[in-house]
Amino acid sequence: MRNILMTVMLLVAVALLFTSVIGGTNGTKAQIQNKGTSANTTISNLSAG
Repeated sequence: MRNILMTVMLLVAVALLFTSVIGGTNGTKAQIQNKGTSANTTISNLSAG
């Protein structure tokens, strides 16, 4: 029973850590979105020739 409790608590901790790293205003998801938008803008502003 103790092992199951420890496993569940560890999984909850990992899930919370994952959510805080990926989500949020400064999370990985937001940083990827910002860099993608910046890259799209730069590519759109390129002139051919």
